[in-house]
Amino acid sequence: MGLAALAAAGGAVVVATWLGVLLARTRRRFRAALAERGWLLERERETAAAAAVDAERARIARELHDIVSHNVSVMVIQAGAARELLGVRADAADPDVVAALGAVETAGRDTMRELRHLLGVLAPPAAGDEESALAPPPSLSRLSPLIDRLAFAGMPVEVRIIGEPRPLPTGIDLTAYRVIQEALTNALKHGGGTRAEVTVRYADHQLRVEVLNSGPSVLSEGNAPAPPSRSDAQGRGLIGLKERVTVYGGELDARRRLGGGFRVRAKLPLDRG
Repeated sequence: MGLAALAAAGGAVVVATWLGVLLARTRRRFRAALAERGWLLERERETAAAAAVDAERARIARELHDIVSHNVSVMVIQAGAARELLGVRADAADPDVVAALGAVETAGRDTMRELRHLLGVLAPPAAGDEESALAPPPSLSRLSPLIDRLAFAGMPVEVRIIGEPRPLPTGIDLTAYRVIQEALTNALKHGGGTRAEVTVRYADHQLRVEVLNSGPSVLSEGNAPAPPSRSDAQGRGLIGLKERVTVYGGELDARRRLGGGFRVRAKLPLDRG
């Protein structure tokens, strides 16, 4: 082999070695970029989830304030009425009872002031809130307007009640309503379905709520919608629902259905004691 051939072979080896080193360095940089992007995406998802939880906690705080304020107001009014009635019937009035009723009134008014102050610090009123503060809180007994709005928007909803409906703790009642509202709103906006089913089951120690919406089957080629991401609006809504249900010791399950569509199911314990 001549000197020219040896020189050419040596040059080829050098070039190949240099290209190999360059390729390895490029791969390392690519893997590092992917890892950094994945870390950034994970941080973004965590930030979005935390923001959704904070927003839902603020909303829960406002709603609980309305519930507690209403009940405390009723207590104060009733205590004041009883005290005045006893004051009119001075011959039958027990001074200790009158004093106790006066203490209830005072404590109730102090509680209302503290509630208003704490709510202003922890959860300032949301601008443009849809619901008036004077309106009664949403309830399972008032599902009809929600169902009518969805039907008018083009998604008929079938509602089934299983068991004997009965008065529920206000917070549980409101939470069940919010689960149905959020699930149906997601179905209308993101599900692409044509109809939905709502089932409310009253058990002895548990309230179960299930919302099913129709849609393409996940087994159909080319028709399966992408699963909801925690970073999109639907995912944040589900995170907020889970936070709300957890407040009352319940469980929330939301997933795509093999037969098509989406299912949201909530279990809320009922304190019978």
